[in-house]
Amino acid sequence: MESLAGRVVLLSGWRRSLVAFLAGGFASLAQPPFDFFAACFVSFPVLVWLLDGAVGEGRGLRALVIPAFKTGWWFGFGYFMLGLWWIGNALLVDAGNFAWAVPLAIVGLPAFLSIFYAVSAVFARLFWHDGILRIISLAFFFGVSESIRGIIFTGFPWGAIGYAAMPTLLSMQSAKVFGLAGMNFLAVLVFSMPALLGTRRHLLIGSITAIGLVSIQFAYGYLSLSREVKANDFLPVRIVQPSIKQTEKWDSSEQTRIFNILLDLTQRQVASGTEKPELIVWPETAVPFLFTERPEALVQLGEALDEGQLLLTGAVRAEGDDGLGRTRYYNSVVAIAQDGTIVDAVDKVHLVPFGEYVPFANLLNNLGIEEIVQSAGPFTAGGARRPINLAEGVRVMPFICYEIIFPHLVSAVADQSDVLLNLTNDAWFGMTPGPYQHFRQARIRAVENGRPLLRAANAGISAVIDSSGRIIDAFDLNVVGSLDVQVPIQKPEKLYFENPGTNGMFIAFGFGAVLFGSSIVRRLRAN
Repeated sequence: MESLAGRVVLLSGWRRSLVAFLAGGFASLAQPPFDFFAACFVSFPVLVWLLDGAVGEGRGLRALVIPAFKTGWWFGFGYFMLGLWWIGNALLVDAGNFAWAVPLAIVGLPAFLSIFYAVSAVFARLFWHDGILRIISLAFFFGVSESIRGIIFTGFPWGAIGYAAMPTLLSMQSAKVFGLAGMNFLAVLVFSMPALLGTRRHLLIGSITAIGLVSIQFAYGYLSLSREVKANDFLPVRIVQPSIKQTEKWDSSEQTRIFNILLDLTQRQVASGTEKPELIVWPETAVPFLFTERPEALVQLGEALDEGQLLLTGAVRAEGDDGLGRTRYYNSVVAIAQDGTIVDAVDKVHLVPFGEYVPFANLLNNLGIEEIVQSAGPFTAGGARRPINLAEGVRVMPFICYEIIFPHLVSAVADQSDVLLNLTNDAWFGMTPGPYQHFRQARIRAVENGRPLLRAANAGISAVIDSSGRIIDAFDLNVVGSLDVQVPIQKPEKLYFENPGTNGMFIAFGFGAVLFGSSIVRRLRAN
C-alpha cells in the first residue's frame, strides 16, 4: 500500500489529471441505483494521495493553489460527469430545439460543479498536515463546499457525498441525527481514512475513528428502527402513476386520451378488503391542459370522485396578467373536491433554472435560449410554501419535483405538516439513474423530518414512505397503475440528540476548531 501511495503522490501532468478524473468517476458509483459505497473507500484515499503530491515548482501560494485546484477539479469533473450524464436525456425529448445544449448538460454543468470541489481541495491543501489532520482538513472543506453548493446560485445539492454513506434503511437513520450536511462531513472523513495506510502515521487512531463511527451509525440505525412509532391515524390514499411518455405529454391531440387514462386509474375498483381512498394523488403537471381552457374537465373530475374524496393533482395554473398584458403561469398542486370545484392551490416556489424559467431572460432569450418546459410559457415562482388541509385535519405539505432535494426547504416547514407530498415527472430522464437518485433524496427527507412521504411520479418512482424511511409500497419505473395504501400518520417523538440542523453545525464547528487549532499550534512551534 505504501508503494501504491507513493506512485500516486508522484504522478504529474496528464496522468495526475486522468487518475483524479477516474477516482471521481468511480466515486459516483456510490450513488443510486448502484449504491456501491465501497467505491468511495478507494476514490477518496486516492484523492488524498494526489493532494499529498499537489505541489508545483517554486515557493508560495501559487505552488500549492494551482496543483490543488486542478486535482480537485478533475476529481469533481469525473464525479459529476459520470454521476449526472443522464440530465442530457431531458434535452433529447425535444431534440429539434434542444439537442445543441446536450454538451452543456453533460460537460458544461459538471465542469461548473467541479469548481466547488476544486476550491475545497485548495483550502484543504492550504491547511494540509501530516497524518489524520489532512483528512480532517479534506472532510471539513468538502463538507463546507457541499453546503454552499446546495444554496448558491439557487442551489443544486444533487448527488451530495453524504448520500453515499446512507445506501440502506439502517444507515440512513443517521440523517435524523446529523442531516445531510453533517453526513457530508462524516462521509468524507470515514471514506478518506484508508489513505493513512500510505504512511501508517495515525493509522491506529484513524482506524478506531472510522470503525467507531460506522459502528455507531449502524447501532443507532438498529435502535431507531426498533422504536415503536404509533400511528395517530391512517389515511387511505390512492397514488396514480399513468406513465405518459414525455413526447406525448403536451401534444394537443393526446390531451383527451391522457386525461381519460388518469380518470380511469382514479376510478378503478379497490381490491377486496381495501378501504376506499379518501385522498387521490396525481403527479406533477398531470393535467395536460389549462382548466381555464377546458372547464368541462372539472365536471368530469366531479363525476369521477366519490363522496368525501379529494384530488391533489399537479397542473399548470394561469392567473391574470403581470401588468404588461402577459399571463402568469404557475407549476401548481391543485386540490379538487368531490363536486369538481378547485378548493385550494399551492404553487411551486423553487423553480428549475433553464428548465422552467431562464435567468436574465431579456438577454438570453435574444440569444435564442429558452426554458425546456414549454407547456405554457416561462413559469412564475410561487410565494410562501404552506400546507393543504384535508378534511380529517391532516396537513399535507407539497413539494414539486426537485424542491424535495433541498434539506433546508423541507425542514423549514416540516413542523407545519403531518405528511410530506412530492409530485414529480421524472419521465424526462427515461431509464437512467436520475429517477432513482431523485427517489433516494426524497426518501431521506422523510427520515430527516420524521414525516411520512407521499410521492406521485408520472412514470415512477411513485411510493408511500413512512416516517422512518420504510417503503410501504411503490411502483417502479414505467408501471401504469393505482397504488392504494393506508398511510400511517406518524409523528415520532424526537430524542434530545435528534436535531439534524444543529448537529450538522456542531460537526462543522468541531472539524473547524480542530483544523484551525492544529494550524495555530504548528505555527507556534515553528516560531
